[in-house]
Amino acid sequence: MTFAVRVIPRAGRSAIAGVRGDALLVRLAAPPVDGAANVALIAFLARLFDRPKRDVAIVAGPSSRDKRVAIGGLTTDAVGRRLSDILSEL
Repeated sequence: MTFAVRVIPRAGRSAIAGVRGDALLVRLAAPPVDGAANVALIAFLARLFDRPKRDVAIVAGPSSRDKRVAIGGLTTDAVGRRLSDILSEL
């Protein structure tokens, strides 16, 4: 399952901030230096979807704020339900 993510680094805390366009908007506390934001994004999404970090990968845009992320071990429906639950709480 892949989806678009828009990252905002150097936020006060890591959290889902909504949707921008067709991308999930994720604020990360980590700075965009030496891949720290990418590592933080993978760890954050792994916790969010209750998956090991090895199941989460950035497949496009590693040096951009706009990324494509793949999550293994989950169906499209499971990811969609989890994202819907998260976004409804905002």
